[in-house]
Amino acid sequence: MERFLREWRQDALNKHQYESAVFIGDKLLALTNNDKDAFWLAQVHFSTGNYTRAQSFLARQDLVARNPSCRYLSAHCFIKQGRFEEALTVLGEKNPTHLISTAGNSRRKLLHAESSLRNGSTRHTKTAHRSARVDRSEERDREDIANIRFEAAMCFLRGICYAKQNAFDRAKECYKDAVRIDVQCFEAFDQLMKNCLMSPDEEWAFLESLDFDSISVGDDSSSSQEAAEFTRMLYTTRLSKYKNPAQFATATETLSTHYNLASNPDLLLAKAELLFTQCRFKEALAITESILATDRYNFSIYPLHLACLHELNQTNALFLISHDLADHHPEEPCSWLAVGVYYLTTNKIAEARRFFSKASMMDPHFGPAWIGFAHTFAAEGEHDQAISAYSTAARLFQGTHLPQLFLGMQNLQLNNMTLAQEYLNTAYQLCKTDPLLLNELGVVFYHQEHFLEAVNVFRQALHIAKEIDSDPRAWVATRANLAHAYRRMGRLREALIEFDEVLREGGRDAGIFCAKGLVLLELGRSWESVVALHEALAISPQDPVATELLGKALDESASVTWDDAAVEEEFQGLMSERRKEVELGRRSRAAVAAQKAAERQRAAAAAAIPSSSSARASREMPPPRHSSAGRGRSSHAARSSIASSSFSSSVVDPMNPATDGDGSMMMMSDEEY
Repeated sequence: MERFLREWRQDALNKHQYESAVFIGDKLLALTNNDKDAFWLAQVHFSTGNYTRAQSFLARQDLVARNPSCRYLSAHCFIKQGRFEEALTVLGEKNPTHLISTAGNSRRKLLHAESSLRNGSTRHTKTAHRSARVDRSEERDREDIANIRFEAAMCFLRGICYAKQNAFDRAKECYKDAVRIDVQCFEAFDQLMKNCLMSPDEEWAFLESLDFDSISVGDDSSSSQEAAEFTRMLYTTRLSKYKNPAQFATATETLSTHYNLASNPDLLLAKAELLFTQCRFKEALAITESILATDRYNFSIYPLHLACLHELNQTNALFLISHDLADHHPEEPCSWLAVGVYYLTTNKIAEARRFFSKASMMDPHFGPAWIGFAHTFAAEGEHDQAISAYSTAARLFQGTHLPQLFLGMQNLQLNNMTLAQEYLNTAYQLCKTDPLLLNELGVVFYHQEHFLEAVNVFRQALHIAKEIDSDPRAWVATRANLAHAYRRMGRLREALIEFDEVLREGGRDAGIFCAKGLVLLELGRSWESVVALHEALAISPQDPVATELLGKALDESASVTWDDAAVEEEFQGLMSERRKEVELGRRSRAAVAAQKAAERQRAAAAAAIPSSSSARASREMPPPRHSSAGRGRSSHAARSSIASSSFSSSVVDPMNPATDGDGSMMMMSDEEY
């Protein structure tokens, strides 16, 4: 009868027929009076939301004090009712750290055993091992594996209670102990990653401290080892994407190829997060769209998906998503986050702030809502309010460097260099591999006139961006900053190289052309500076800096004289060539004239008639004009005087001054020049 009732109860649970499960479970408990049957009946009431009734079944037989699983369920009921102090009273405030299994402990035990057998010193090895860490291992081994997992789950619940009370340091330690006790307690690991409670360095160190060898699959050691490595790779994909991208790529590649997880949403989300940190927003958006095409209401995808849409300014897609989520899932904070992002993208700041605030009130630990809320103040230039909101985000999410970075950027805009540097240094201690953070640090050094430090930081940012295969166009501003730092240091040629690289990468901004023109002017290349400054004014005709620099460049170009040694040498060479041409022409004309005169004299002698008129005509004939007149113009055009600020300048060839009909100098057009 007991077996029959248990099978009936389980079948009702599988069909979510909770009334049937309660009816049958009550009869089974009356028949057996078994702790497990009481726990199962309480589980059914918990599933239906009857938390107080579930607790009554657990308390009636004093199961809370005697059984870890029942104590866990009772505390969970208190948490669901928002009674966190009572939940902590049930759970106790101390974590069972004696159950923590250190990383690699099983492997070390095996190596010690093999070594002792080879060396014949079994007794000595056993004694040393016991003094080192066998006490903890034996105490853990004496515990039932199910009880160990419930103890880990209770550590997780303690963390939930502390987080609700804003005691984030204690919550973090509880979550970490939960995963250390049971490496398969993913709930606790997910809280650590999702709420950014650890820095990237701490995350990777924590992963190395976990004992994945404690995972067992029956008595098969090879299967257990494979399961341990599989779990490690899964956890690796959840870590920060700013550090160790090579290990992340290896883990994702193995999971995709060997375990057919290439299309798994969690793995695809991890890849999209990596692309987002590399500023490759279109590729990240393509991945998130592919996930939502098969799982439309996967809310873990939406924060990243909305961020990509915002970066790409796709307002129509944001409008449709926000309406769909608000209509179908108004109870989800992510729905109102989508509405806020839409209004922020369309520059309706007040509306965006209202919906970001609503999302944060629905879930006070929803990081994207807090960041968006602070962004609305920053967008309006309300720096004090933005600093206050970013400070709240920094307190809630202590492991991420982004709130500290934004605090530094706000103080930088307020010209508070000391505070900006403090916040940015704090962010740098959390994450040393974010190019945006390094760029902001470089800007602080630049304003403090520490140009060498600024150059080093800007170069490091560009190096990391290249190393992580980031989009080069995203770091045009950083390269421009590097060029400005070079310019202020007097390293003009390096600055010019960087400005040219900025222009090649698409940074066609009036300020870039203006800065390039200034560098060229300082290098003495005034005419090239004029060209660059004209480009700046073509983009921004009213730019006062470009206008002033253009006047100086034109004055400097006009002041160039023929006293320059190189120009004088070129001029003398051209004059010498011209004199040779003139002399050869004179000689040839004289020879032709002499020949013709001799012929006329012979003819006159033959006719005995004088010819004075023909001689006069030969003397009045104009010399032949060379078609190559002005050939030397291009050699010294860059040093010629400029008649006006336009490019149609008066450039005259001193070798052969061509004249128009009235004898004035010819004006060359832009095309001819």
